[in-house]
Amino acid sequence: MSVRGNGGAPGWDPQRLPRQDGSVAVVTGANAGLGFFTTYALASTGMRVVLACRNRERANAALRALRTRLPGADLDVLLLDTADLASVRRAGEQVAAYERLDVLVANAGMVHPPRHRTVSPDGNELVLATNHLGHFAFIQAAMPALARTTGSRVVNLGSMVSRLMPSQLTDLQLEQHYSGARAYAQSKIAVQLFGFELDRRLRNAGVGVSSLVAHPGYAISGNTPRVPGVNEPTWPRRFADSLQQLIGAQGKNRGAEALVRAALDPAVTGGQYVGPRYVVRGAPVVQAPTSASLDPALAGRLWSLSEQYTGTSFVL
Repeated sequence: MSVRGNGGAPGWDPQRLPRQDGSVAVVTGANAGLGFFTTYALASTGMRVVLACRNRERANAALRALRTRLPGADLDVLLLDTADLASVRRAGEQVAAYERLDVLVANAGMVHPPRHRTVSPDGNELVLATNHLGHFAFIQAAMPALARTTGSRVVNLGSMVSRLMPSQLTDLQLEQHYSGARAYAQSKIAVQLFGFELDRRLRNAGVGVSSLVAHPGYAISGNTPRVPGVNEPTWPRRFADSLQQLIGAQGKNRGAEALVRAALDPAVTGGQYVGPRYVVRGAPVVQAPTSASLDPALAGRLWSLSEQYTGTSFVL
């Protein structure tokens, strides 16, 4: 059973999601934030959802919270640390053996980079490894399950930062000039480039899998509903974040709506970009990405470097 929806009706309603009984989704970083609320929404449709998380204790806390709110939900846990390619390979082998995989939401990521350049267990710059390289290798490993499932989709988590900090990725590993802001921005630009390039290559190869990119706007924890064991910001944090509503911040529960629409709406197709109507907040709509995100030459160079840094041959 592939991704289905409301017949492509323009009035997509995040509160009235189409049933997805019999379908399977994997959400990386599902134990908190955007990943948790994406998982909740997908599981509410009858989908079997696998929470691909780095920490089993936190994953189990998310499971308890989800089952409290969705009794009978079909949920499971898969250990995955996108910063560690050994973990990625182990998890990828398991997912590749699934009979079907309708949706893979590549959500896990590092939002608060370290002050100083840090490398992953494989020697890659840590933010790039966590946000992009691990997903590049994981999606490649999961492709057999995706390819055997009619109408399957990959949803890549982009960011509005791609509009604020352009980059040609000339120092992808940030060996020359590191800053946390640049590390995060470059990683998200890489995610978007990869997401759109993946869709082009899937189409050219005749593989029946779509790749989309979604971004959550300005979604912050302090504006997000409290979920014990999952989202418990302190009162000072809630107060500070509430002030940011003046500039359009929204909760991560609302930011997740863009990922869910990209995953489920049949009116949204491969190669499209979904985000809040007003960029930082609002109902999820299809919008235009930055021109740099669609640059095939830049995407091709990123693809080659990603294969080199992950030791992966991603051929479709």
